[in-house]
Amino acid sequence: MNEQQVVEAEARYGSGVYRPQPIALVRGEGARLWDADGREYIDCMSGHGVLNLGHAHPAVVDAVSQQAGKLWICPGGFCNDRRAELLTELVRVAPDGLERAFLCNSGTEAVEAALKFARIATGRTGIIAAMRGYHGRTMGALSATWNRAYRDPVAPLVPDVSFVPYNRAEPMDDAITGETAAVILEVVQGEGGVIPGDSGYLRSVESLCRERGALLILDEVQSGFGRTGRMFACEHHDLKPDLLCLAKSIAGGFPMGAVLIGDRVGQLPARIHGSTFGGNPLACAVALASLRTIEADDLPSRAAQLGDRLRRGLESIGSPLIRTVRGLGLMLAIELKAPAMPYLAALAEHGVLALAAGKMVMRFLPPLIISGDEVDAVIEAVAEVLSVEVRADG
Repeated sequence: MNEQQVVEAEARYGSGVYRPQPIALVRGEGARLWDADGREYIDCMSGHGVLNLGHAHPAVVDAVSQQAGKLWICPGGFCNDRRAELLTELVRVAPDGLERAFLCNSGTEAVEAALKFARIATGRTGIIAAMRGYHGRTMGALSATWNRAYRDPVAPLVPDVSFVPYNRAEPMDDAITGETAAVILEVVQGEGGVIPGDSGYLRSVESLCRERGALLILDEVQSGFGRTGRMFACEHHDLKPDLLCLAKSIAGGFPMGAVLIGDRVGQLPARIHGSTFGGNPLACAVALASLRTIEADDLPSRAAQLGDRLRRGLESIGSPLIRTVRGLGLMLAIELKAPAMPYLAALAEHGVLALAAGKMVMRFLPPLIISGDEVDAVIEAVAEVLSVEVRADG
């Protein structure tokens, strides 16, 4: 199929829940993508933060190939060598106090599990989430997601979920009560605009949870595994969550999620939760290869260095369209004074693919293996696109 045929087939036979750009991506290598007509792009999406190792990384390809010829599925009622290895490695690299893990298939599944575990552990029902936070689109995770455009069409959702402003300690102090099972926060709000949490705020939330018997759930589905310049973003603030939700880049692009579990959760009842595909040997083998590569190549440090290079370059553009540049590591954003989508479309025409994060925000999540020259090319393309005003209707 050529690009037009691919676009037409998806429009005709797809569910309609997506509104894709008319670009048919068919191949990737490193930080580069190619469409069905052979056009080349620098990838600053990473599949919404999934491909920290980039496209077709040899370690990931080899792990898939090797394990695919051995064993794909092993239910949780039996033990498995790859699962055991991954659980051991996840606990080793986890922040202090997280000594167990539940394996699943996605970020929203990780959040669902964490919310259930918090209610089971505390005997309480209240969940506090942040305004502008995003945690997924299944019913429990969606209940803790701020955007009403996602929530309202399928209401009523899970009860006893409330929202407070992000990065403001006083409303959180007022909100956490003896009925609160957990507070769930992103360390860096992703879809909400790439907004980093302030250290003082995050530490105060952790302290309030300890003081009042609530659990702290940190959602690092997008910020984990090196993206922000540390293995986990909570390490920038010395946070010790009770439950840590992971997914996206955990397995180099292969579908997987996990919840890391702390001592305050206690022993979970047998068969209280489960997953048919969660912790399957194929996903575990790929996750092991991905984690070992991230460590061996010190990709968190690379994300910090190249993130600083990208950030300084974006800040130097000086366009009157730019309100601010913010983020952490290679999780960066430009907040504009105009709608972002027309500029993202123009950026694609200049060979760079990036994401929106709200109406006015351009989000950059390149693979952590992106080169310095590619970072400079991204800066140059953004500068050119923002040098002219683009109408909202394109």
